[in-house]
This record gives sequence, structure tokens and C-alpha cells, in this order.
Amino acid sequence: MGAPPGYRPSAWVHLLHQLPRADFQLRPVPSGFAPQEQEYQQALLLVAALAGLGLGLSLIFIAVYLIRFCCRPPEPPGAKSTPPGGGCVTWSCIAALLVSCAGIGIGFYGNSETSDGVSQLSSALLHANHTLSAIDRLVLEMVERLGGAVRTELTALEEVFTQRTELVAAARGARRQAEAVAQQLQGLAFWRGVPLSPLQVAEDVWLAYVLLLLLELLVCLFTLLGLAKQSKWLVIVMMVMSLLVLILSWASLGLEAATAVGLSDFCSSPDTYLLNLTQEETGLSSDILNYYFLCNQAVSNPFQQRLTLTQRALANIHFQLQGLEREAGVQFSSAQEPLLSLEETLNVTEGNFHQLVALLNCRGLHKDYGAALRGLCDDALEGLLFLLLFSLLSAGAVATTLCSLPRAWALFPPRSGGEGGVVLGGGGGLSGHCWGSILPMDPPACFSPTPPTAPQ
Repeated sequence: MGAPPGYRPSAWVHLLHQLPRADFQLRPVPSGFAPQEQEYQQALLLVAALAGLGLGLSLIFIAVYLIRFCCRPPEPPGAKSTPPGGGCVTWSCIAALLVSCAGIGIGFYGNSETSDGVSQLSSALLHANHTLSAIDRLVLEMVERLGGAVRTELTALEEVFTQRTELVAAARGARRQAEAVAQQLQGLAFWRGVPLSPLQVAEDVWLAYVLLLLLELLVCLFTLLGLAKQSKWLVIVMMVMSLLVLILSWASLGLEAATAVGLSDFCSSPDTYLLNLTQEETGLSSDILNYYFLCNQAVSNPFQQRLTLTQRALANIHFQLQGLEREAGVQFSSAQEPLLSLEETLNVTEGNFHQLVALLNCRGLHKDYGAALRGLCDDALEGLLFLLLFSLLSAGAVATTLCSLPRAWALFPPRSGGEGGVVLGGGGGLSGHCWGSILPMDPPACFSPTPPTAPQ
């Protein structure tokens, strides 16, 4: 099938479409977009379940690491050595938080791209709705005008021309032509008011991702603040919040992966699925659907015959009215007003008819179709992949942070009652002045043990 103007499946669509799919019994599933089939639904759920597997492995790894850390044998009394690798652990925690902050920036960009793509889709659907409603409005207006002319002006002319049988025959001929035009026009309102609803859920998804990104940003900032201030209670609270962010990151990763795979299947060949769905929902003939979805020279306009007959009938009515004006303009003065009214109605109907012909041409609706596909399959899919990258970076960085925070916490020196951050005693630990300016200083200098005080 011919692709809409300006739309070609991207490399990401081809790559994701080539990925193997399997159902719950691990049997291969075709990659064609078929959301109504159970096997295809199972394939997408299996893709989302991979993220659940990643979450389970992450939680098991973190639990085992923390249990080993908490159950390590205590140091012998009087030992003054610093925990091995303390500086590396703390700075790896800070590096993981900075990677998470970078992922947040990627997430904001991906969310914006996805929102732009869905907005373009909604705009194209609204424009198509406007075109289809304009077709219905023009058809209804012309049918009502012609019906009113048949009931009033043409009936009045037949009464006026009673003494002239040839003029009565001409008026009745115009009546038959007007009725034929109205009948032909009624078959042009093919959509019958069926709305093309934009996706209302898009704004809710955009807001949910903004809240998730802000939550992770706040967790990163307050975790860095807890490390810099050596606040144990703040570190504990941020560990709990980091666990929540870890669960949300893996959940969003599964949702994004399944959506990206399904969207790539749809975008690889959208015409086939949309043709079948539209025909099922609206009951339109395949000739009409092929004309608007394909819009090429190989597909003829299914309304061409009706348009031709309507145009000829309007021309015949116009010719008959001119003949009536010539024959009865002087003899029947009472016929002047109905004839002028009919001429005005005919002129307005012809103007609306030419506008209707332009709207029924496939180019306008096909252009909206291409714009909708570009918004959904280019911008929205690209943004979705950036969101997937954000979730992956977030999950890895938060897992690293959860493993590093307890070891960094163990390096916090005890505090005196009146001086926060001052080291009690002269044993190994962190200098009180170091954490106040931890980021601008050299890492090894920060985590060098304080030399014991020489005995007096």
C-alpha cells in the first residue's frame, strides 16, 4: 500500500518490528499489529514482564548486599582503621546520583517529544473532524435549500403557469431535477457524524511523567544534601524514597517497552489495520476507504459518478430557469419573484457544490492522515524511546545508590552535642571540615583518615 505523504517508517520502527515475540508458552508470535488477538496480547505482556524480572533481580541483589553489609563481623576493640574503600563507595554513590540527574534531563526531553507527537496526532484528527463535519453541513444545507425551493418557488410557478402547459412542464422538469440533485447529494455525506476522538489520556500521561521526574529529582537532591550534611535521618528517608523510585522506574520501563514494541508493529504497516478497523466501526465500503487511505491514481474517486450527475442536473435546472425567464418574463409578472428566488438558491447551491467537490477530494484527508502518522510514529515513538532510556538509567543509578548509601553512612563521624559535623576523638574517620565542601575538593583528600593525636 502507498505510504501517506511525508511518512516513512523510521529505522527505530524497523528495528523494533524485527524483534522476536513469544506468548506465555514461549511460542513465536507474528509481529503484525493485532491487539485483539490473545497471543499478541500475551507477547506484549511478556515484554512488560521482563521489566518485572529486572525489578525482582534488583531487589534480591540489593537485599543480599545489605544483609551481608549489616551482618559483617564487628571490628576488634581498639581498631582505628578506616573502612576499606570508603571514599570510593561514597563517591560512587554521588556519581550514581549525578547519572540519575542526567537521566532525568533525558526523561524531560522524551516526555516533551512524546507530548508533541500526541499533540500533532490530536491536531490532525481535529482537522479531519472539521473536514468531515463541513461535508455533512454542506450536504445538509444544499438538500434543505433545494427542498425548500421545490415546496415553495417551483410549486408557485406551476400555479402561475397553469394556462401555459409547456411552461408547467418546464417547471415540473426543474422540480424533478432538483429532487434528483437532493437525492444524489444525500449519498455524499458518507461519514454520518462519526467523531474521530483525540486521545484524552495523553495529558494525564504527560503529567504523571512530570511528577515522576520531579520526584526523582527531589530524591537525588536531598540524598546529596544528606551526604554533604552527614544527616543520618535524611539518608534513611531518602533510602526509602529511592526504593519507591526504583519500583516506579522498573514499572515505567515495562510499560514503555511494551508500548514501543506495539507501536512499532502498528507503524510498520498502519494502512492494513486502520482499513479493517474503520470498515468494522463505520460499515463504509472498501472503495471509499481505499480512496482516502491510499489516495493515488490507481484508486478512482467513488463519488465521481454522483458528482457528475449532480453537476449536470444543476446545469439543467439553470438552463430551464433561463428558458422560463425568457418565455414568461413579460406575460407573467407574478412569476418574477419566484424565478429570482430560484436563481439565487441555484447560485448558492452551485457555490456550495464546488466547495463540496474540493472537500471530497482525497488529498485533504490523506494529508491529515499522514500528519497523524508522523506525530505518532516519529515524534511520539522517539520520545518513548528516550523515556525508556531514562527509566533504564534511573533504575541502575538508584540501585547503585541503595547499595552505596549504607556504606557511606557508616563513614559518618559521631557528632558532639553542640557542634554538628565535628569528629569526636582522634581515631580514623572523616574530617569535619571535609563534608562541608565535599564536591569541590579532591576525593582522596576528603576520605583520608585523620591522624591520631600524639600523646602528651
